[in-house]
Amino acid sequence: MYGKVWSACLQGIEGRTIEVEVDISNGLPQMNLVGLPDSAIRESVERVRTSIKNCGFTFPMDRITVNLAPADLRKEGSSFDLAIAVAILLTTGQVSSESLQMTLFLGELALDGSLRPIPGVLSMTHAAKKLGINRVCVPLSNASEAALIDGMEVCGITNLSDFRNWSRQSHQQYLYNMNTSSQHRDSTNFSTTHPDVDDYADVNGQHQVKRAMMIAAAGMHNIILIGPPGTGKTMLVKRMPSILPPMSDHEALEVTKIYSASGKLIDRSSLMRTRSFRSPHHTISAAGLVGGGTIPKPGEVSLAHRGILFLDELPEFTRNALEVLRQPLEERFVTIARARAVYTFPSQFILAAAMNPCPCGYYGAENEANACICSHAKIVQYRSKISGPLLDRIDLHVEVPKPSYAQLKEHTINNPLSSTEMLEKVLIAHRRQQERYAGTGIQHNNELSGNRMRQICHLTAEGEQLLSASFEALGLSARAHDRILRLALTIADLEESDRILSHHLAEAIQYRNLDKQQKEQEG
Repeated sequence: MYGKVWSACLQGIEGRTIEVEVDISNGLPQMNLVGLPDSAIRESVERVRTSIKNCGFTFPMDRITVNLAPADLRKEGSSFDLAIAVAILLTTGQVSSESLQMTLFLGELALDGSLRPIPGVLSMTHAAKKLGINRVCVPLSNASEAALIDGMEVCGITNLSDFRNWSRQSHQQYLYNMNTSSQHRDSTNFSTTHPDVDDYADVNGQHQVKRAMMIAAAGMHNIILIGPPGTGKTMLVKRMPSILPPMSDHEALEVTKIYSASGKLIDRSSLMRTRSFRSPHHTISAAGLVGGGTIPKPGEVSLAHRGILFLDELPEFTRNALEVLRQPLEERFVTIARARAVYTFPSQFILAAAMNPCPCGYYGAENEANACICSHAKIVQYRSKISGPLLDRIDLHVEVPKPSYAQLKEHTINNPLSSTEMLEKVLIAHRRQQERYAGTGIQHNNELSGNRMRQICHLTAEGEQLLSASFEALGLSARAHDRILRLALTIADLEESDRILSHHLAEAIQYRNLDKQQKEQEG
């Protein structure tokens, strides 16, 4: 006797459809699983056997062979339990329905036959949709997540015994009501501000730093803040999500799939619309940042996809952890190779970092009470933890000075710049970029490169002369040269200018502060 149903597994963050084939023949009672299953799948033998019996079905006392095809793809997890059980019931004739043949089955079985939720349902359902499978049967807890894929008929069940009355007609009673979910999915009437995020109106003074944060948000540029302790570096970065525009449907689906595959999706009833903000501790390993493991899982750079990765106290991170950021910052994805497969995770994010100017934190302080006690050698050693190639990939280097008492009390005189005001300007810049890059696959200025950048970033004669002088004076690399042009283009977008003017370029050059300091130290 032979039977077959569809299931799926995760490969990275993408789903991969799997054929679950069952052959039952005469022989000693045993159940063999083939097709490169991991230990969690091998243990499903006992979960499936016990749940079938406890739900009132008969487990065949014959030789059972279960094949997970394609056989050369390594599979992991407990998502195959339901598919294996249904395939056995279908093969033995205990359930019969034409609808079972083109239905995707996902779920982990408990010993009493009840179904437990699993991670990655969104990605696996999306993969089935691409294959032409339009019905998915999942644990009721995962039903709202599966319903986020348009056009899928989602059946949410709680127990294996629900299949006793499963037929082409009666399975309709298990259909998940997608009306509420589709409202969440298709809604575009969301607020432009995030109520749970602090406002820049709370920050008094630091006008130049606020402008730098606005430029970074407008072009999705990387930024690093350098200043003594207590100047508000962390406070400024943590308010950055309040000036980022909400994600498009495509971006929201990408990010939600990552969180679903990682088992970190909190609200399964809707796509993630708020850009993520990840702030790992400086003790994190390189694998924790970019992902890893025997079967790799997404790291912090992928969890920050389309959002912000905040590295506070940047020099405290290990050199190895910082150096692995080079590929995702440049290529906007992470590639992890293993013996049997190569995994690719998206990692297009804004790197926001903060650091002190020296180990004690007070280098360059004007106040004698907070005079720096670090030697020149210690300062050089401290800053050398951040390599030149990594700094080259950060667009804005911004000094955060200690605010005066008058600046701290300025809210009593005038209203500080709020997140709402900053977001309005950022949205204008984003709309200009969408119009400029329509149909090119580029979304933001920080992605601009090659011939297209040379076609768009036209400089005046005065601007060319200014950039040439700065290039030689600061000893800039070719990468830093291109980043200055992209940054100047974003500043022009904020001012709704169709050309990059000399003052746009001058402002972009001044944000290469660490290049200037490094040149001075070498001198």
